[in-house]
Amino acid sequence: MLRLVLMQLAVTAAVGVIAGLMGGKYALFSAWLGGLCYVVPNGLFALRLFASARKPEGANPMTFFIGEFIKIALTVALLFAVATLYRDLNWLALIVGFVVAMKSYLILLFRH
Repeated sequence: MLRLVLMQLAVTAAVGVIAGLMGGKYALFSAWLGGLCYVVPNGLFALRLFASARKPEGANPMTFFIGEFIKIALTVALLFAVATLYRDLNWLALIVGFVVAMKSYLILLFRH
């Protein structure tokens, strides 16, 4: 799970650099923020799952569902916060950064 989160961070950084080369510094920050809106909740979810799996009684399926709900709610809250607080937002770069971070697991899936 840690490899997936690190891969998402690397892909987010790369997409941000590409967006920055194509659209300037606002596109760079927008793509980074879009990717981080997905990577941060996903990393917290992975950390929560890892911690619950280390318990003596093991992982509870309810832990997964509660963690997934929190991940989705945090993702929506972060996207809302970025949209309202960042005045120079480049929407296309934000969406591309978010979607590429979300689908970056395909890179690991097809690597093996």
